[in-house]
Amino acid sequence: MRKWQGKKVMVALSVAIACTMGTLYAAGSSALDADTVEYDMGTGEITASGNVLMKHDGARIAGSQARYNMKSQQGRVTGSVIAEKDDMRLSCAELTVDGPGHYLASGNVQGQQGDKSFSGAQVDYYPDKQYVSMTSGGTLASSEGTFTADNLQGWLQEAHYVGTGNAHIVSPPRDLEAGGNQFDYYGQGSGQAVLTGNAWAVQGNNTMHSQRLTIYLASDGSAKVQ
Repeated sequence: MRKWQGKKVMVALSVAIACTMGTLYAAGSSALDADTVEYDMGTGEITASGNVLMKHDGARIAGSQARYNMKSQQGRVTGSVIAEKDDMRLSCAELTVDGPGHYLASGNVQGQQGDKSFSGAQVDYYPDKQYVSMTSGGTLASSEGTFTADNLQGWLQEAHYVGTGNAHIVSPPRDLEAGGNQFDYYGQGSGQAVLTGNAWAVQGNNTMHSQRLTIYLASDGSAKVQ
């Protein structure tokens, strides 16, 4: 094992990787900055602590501690974690990186991608697919409103949200509040929201209750409940 220590040591990982791992990453694409770094060139295992900053292909992940394997592309960052790439920003207490394109964030998770945001205790997040899953409950928010449920999924680009358990929608632009056991919401202009199981909806002075409610969303921002 080779071990580097010191104040904010910059390890040029791309040089070592090019020498020991062939084509795992393109040269010049990765770097690690931390107060203390241990790097095993044989196993590809990295242990870093203190002001950790990892960079790869335009992504930046910062935290207090990190363990990462360059061969498997798997690792964990802990302590006031912040991850950023393009229009995505994610903060949490702990972040597990399970290969390219998948993050498992836990501990006061706050995320933003474009004009969409999400928060929860634990979030499975696929930034390239713009997909989030919060099986322990969470909140999704966009210009169309706020969506909460005990189990929540969101396809952010399509503004398609599915919530199960204490499902709740608040949409000020559509003057709409609705809820039920489950909602299936398709936004982006014209679309619809289907609420099932003790479903209810309030729009203006109108209130409706049913086992199934379908709300049609007009492109002008209005909503019609049936």
